[in-house]
Amino acid sequence: MTDELPEAAWPLLHDAGRSVAVGLGAAAFRLRVHGRERIPARGPVVLVANHSAMIDGPLLYGLLRRRSVFLVKHEMFHGLLGWFLTRIGQLSVRRGVPDRAPLLAAVAVLRGGGIVAVFPEGTRGEGDVASAHHGAAWLARSSGAVMLPVACRGTRRPGGSGRRWRPRVDVLVGEPLDAPVDKGRAALTAATDRMRSALSALVDELDSRRGMVR
Repeated sequence: MTDELPEAAWPLLHDAGRSVAVGLGAAAFRLRVHGRERIPARGPVVLVANHSAMIDGPLLYGLLRRRSVFLVKHEMFHGLLGWFLTRIGQLSVRRGVPDRAPLLAAVAVLRGGGIVAVFPEGTRGEGDVASAHHGAAWLARSSGAVMLPVACRGTRRPGGSGRRWRPRVDVLVGEPLDAPVDKGRAALTAATDRMRSALSALVDELDSRRGMVR
């Protein structure tokens, strides 16, 4: 175990998996990453990204160049895939079900100086930012982590289109935001709104750069 991964993780498998993700991403997409220098080289980070397609998580996992823990929906944790996700340090979360265990595990990762990535509810489909839970802000406040917005475009195949050969994918990293320090729900709400606005603006900026090509 290392402090930046959950207890059940195998660090060497995590690193190997990240290398494979880098290779697959380069082979499958014409990938461009903007603002990579904004990713903190060390220290706790809560990464908050829009979610257009299932491949977004593995893609970012490979791009970060740091060990990272993603909050993944519980339905993925079955059979060999579930075993693999656990061993590379990903955490299972049940939407709509109170379960503090994965959140406490995520806080432990952050306090160990790691990265935890969150895809807020409401950012599937077109990848637009309609709403966000307080989860990311709570994790940041509980650990002192910065919140890092990241926008991704191009992974989702437009409806009605056929298979695409190495589509263009762009990732834009925003400026880190400080964690909320005040206690209470109001502080979490304010921090969540700040992150939601930052992520929404980042998605709009990336769409502008891409000329609205998805």
